[in-house]
Amino acid sequence: MTQYDPRPTRLSAGEQRGTGILATPAPALCWLPPAGADACAGYEIEARWNDGARQLHRTRGSVPRADWPWPSIPSRTRVDLRVRLAGDVGSPWSDTLTVRSALWHEEDWTGRWISPPGDDTDVVDRCARELHASFELAELPPRACLYASALGVYEVMVNGVRAGDIELAPGFTSYQATVHAQAYDVTSLLRPGRNTIVFTVSDGWFRGRNGGQQVQNTWGDILAIRAQLEVEGGSGAATVAVATGPDWTARRSPITRADLMHGQATDLRIRPSNEPGEPVRVDAVTPPTPSWSPAPPVRRVAEWRPCSVTPLRENVSIVDAGQNISGWLRLRNLGERGAHTRLEFGEHMSVDGDVTTDHLDLARPDGTPLPCSQVDEVTAAGEPGEEFEPRHTVHGFRYVRVTHPGRSLSPDDITVVAVHSDLERRGWFSCSDPELERLHRAADWSFRGNIVDVPTDCPTRERSGWTGDFGLYAPVAASLYDIAGFGRKWLRSVRDDQLDSGLPAMFSPDSERMRETPDHFGVVGGGSAGWGDALVDVPWTLYTEYGDTQVLAENWDSMRAWIEYALRCARGLRHPSRVARAAEPAPHEQYVWDGPFHFGEWCEPRRPDDPPLSVESLYATDQGEVATAYLHRSLTRIVAIASLLGRPEEASHYDDLADRVRDAWRTEFLRPDGRTTADTQAAYVRALAFNLTPEGLREAAADRLVALIHENDDRLGTGFLTTGLLLPTLVDTGHTDLAYTLLLRRGTPSWLGMLDRGATTMWEEWEGVDADGNAHASLNHYSKGAVIQFLHAYVAGLRQHPSAVGWERFVVHPHPGGGLTTALFRHLTPRGLIEVNWSLEGTRFTLDVDVPPTATSQIVLPDGDVLHRGAGHHRFTCTTTAACSDHAAATR
Repeated sequence: MTQYDPRPTRLSAGEQRGTGILATPAPALCWLPPAGADACAGYEIEARWNDGARQLHRTRGSVPRADWPWPSIPSRTRVDLRVRLAGDVGSPWSDTLTVRSALWHEEDWTGRWISPPGDDTDVVDRCARELHASFELAELPPRACLYASALGVYEVMVNGVRAGDIELAPGFTSYQATVHAQAYDVTSLLRPGRNTIVFTVSDGWFRGRNGGQQVQNTWGDILAIRAQLEVEGGSGAATVAVATGPDWTARRSPITRADLMHGQATDLRIRPSNEPGEPVRVDAVTPPTPSWSPAPPVRRVAEWRPCSVTPLRENVSIVDAGQNISGWLRLRNLGERGAHTRLEFGEHMSVDGDVTTDHLDLARPDGTPLPCSQVDEVTAAGEPGEEFEPRHTVHGFRYVRVTHPGRSLSPDDITVVAVHSDLERRGWFSCSDPELERLHRAADWSFRGNIVDVPTDCPTRERSGWTGDFGLYAPVAASLYDIAGFGRKWLRSVRDDQLDSGLPAMFSPDSERMRETPDHFGVVGGGSAGWGDALVDVPWTLYTEYGDTQVLAENWDSMRAWIEYALRCARGLRHPSRVARAAEPAPHEQYVWDGPFHFGEWCEPRRPDDPPLSVESLYATDQGEVATAYLHRSLTRIVAIASLLGRPEEASHYDDLADRVRDAWRTEFLRPDGRTTADTQAAYVRALAFNLTPEGLREAAADRLVALIHENDDRLGTGFLTTGLLLPTLVDTGHTDLAYTLLLRRGTPSWLGMLDRGATTMWEEWEGVDADGNAHASLNHYSKGAVIQFLHAYVAGLRQHPSAVGWERFVVHPHPGGGLTTALFRHLTPRGLIEVNWSLEGTRFTLDVDVPPTATSQIVLPDGDVLHRGAGHHRFTCTTTAACSDHAAATR
């Protein structure tokens, strides 16, 4: 039973998690409402500024959020914030939230961009470089803050101690438009007298290998850092103690090779501090003024010992981390001086017990092979307590082949380190079936393995922020984690990469730089339905989950440009199959979107006799059914968004277009008997889930979907776009038993079939590991894990009411089945923690629900009874033959 606090809690200003640094000078405020807040007239917010000023603001109503009510926060400003219920002088205040603004403007920066000397552009595997300075302090300051950014990946040491716990800074952005900076409290690292500061910078995303084509020098070919360390005096005024400039020097680093994709090599015998430095280059680059990420940074989020270390042959061992992850290994017992250790990372272990990455190999369009290589190397200095931990690379792996000449290796010598964006957990699921709990963990870990600062498709061979993957998974991610800042950061890259025509890049940040190369062969791929629609779907998900209209406003131009691009394609292009049918288009065809290119459903289960997929076959296939359906859904969402943003004329305009597109879809792709022209599982799921099928034909469409599943040996036949919608659609149309049959199916294709063959994350292909133990494609692609939304919303039964935002109203409607006897889902929402917990003993069903303050719930029990409850703990029981009894606790 959840205990609700008598005061507001978890006050937030969108500050970066773990640093207190604001991403914007006018942040939105949110908090969890206290017990008894349901009937409150508003909240009182207090701000105390570092100059001693105090301001108060009063909100109206019970909504626990507010736009910033005061003037924008200047650079280098501390603000202490707290909130309480208004109208009651005795109402307790929340805990104080202290936030700090950073450097908003170019003129705030004293540090200049500095770069190592020399030209290593043509070097394939490049080393890291160190940039160094020293400075004097007469006394220790009350506070010191280091501001830093880079073109490349950096870490920084102050007096030999690493500053902060952020990994892979400054993060992954579309550097031509956005470069992020970080702020570090370094007060405890300083000392009176001489101080040293050393930056280690390597290629990172900026100029290292990127994407499936492993392109180098994507955004430039010169590494650079920009930094300044400011100290506060007794008055609170800040002065710059040291800033990057011509007085800095460059020197080599012990890191002799560093690439995010290919790995890191370190020679611990190299001691740069004993070597003379070289002058740095100043202002050799002209990037944008650094800005501040709204997303939590990348950190080392979990550590554990490997589950096994197995000798493969003499001096070679296989490390099994026990879980497919994004991260690295920390290694000790490095051997004598000069001993060389090699670590080769992979997702799969072949039948002969060795690590293999063959399934991850790719090729360039001209056929040039692109083997997957994730290799770390370390040469020991032979000093006591020596450790190796790479921080200028990151790997997708479960297994590691370690070559360790002259010594043995044990689990105690190794630490597995999971590395990804430090998102706050918001959702927890459990049930009576251990296999479904395993499935949930695998889907969760698959997402975690693909959130290294951006949402990627896989953590190995591509690592690209494909729009379609995050677009379809964002609602699932939001049920598990706080993705508000993470999503907004990625959407900034999407906007940075979007063409003036409205066409987005296929993935963002765009390592192919398609905006600058419009004749690139992949440009049209960004306009594929279901992929480009992420420009609408992700802002919509963030709005509905968190109730934040700011994300809609900042993405309005991008969303609208995307919609207009799709409408122009519908008006101006016709698929060859339609041209062959009639030289002149029918009137409705101007609303049928069938070109220029669509991936379609993508990755539907294939049979051995199916022809191989090719670019030519994708162009030849009419994908109008898929694309027109997505155009309709995006139009309906942009109608709602326009209304929310106070754009009634545009709302009316797009509402009319949505009706026309829906009618065109029905005319072109729906038969009078309710069958679609495609007549596939995916087509019926889409037609039903997107409300394209008229009410009178929904039953016939659902029956045909069921028939197709039965004809397919009770196996799913959906692909990338609709697999996550399949089970909910079956339940919504009255076929709960079949939904559970598919959920619990084994073999191929099935979710549990992956687990039976050793999966600890979701696979790109249903047969990611075949019956002979051979791997195919990526073994860490989270899209198929969207099925766990069914566990949350239908098995446990918790979903937000369709007309609600920010969880002001929600529905609890469990659908017991599949032999389950218990299910629990807890979700921390903007209103507070909701907990749904049910059990089934014989025919007696018991449901416990915790409703947070200011929220209301609709409870639908298995016998059909519908009840409505407000804040508090509630218990319901029923049987299949008796009316339910309500044991609601007193509302608190």
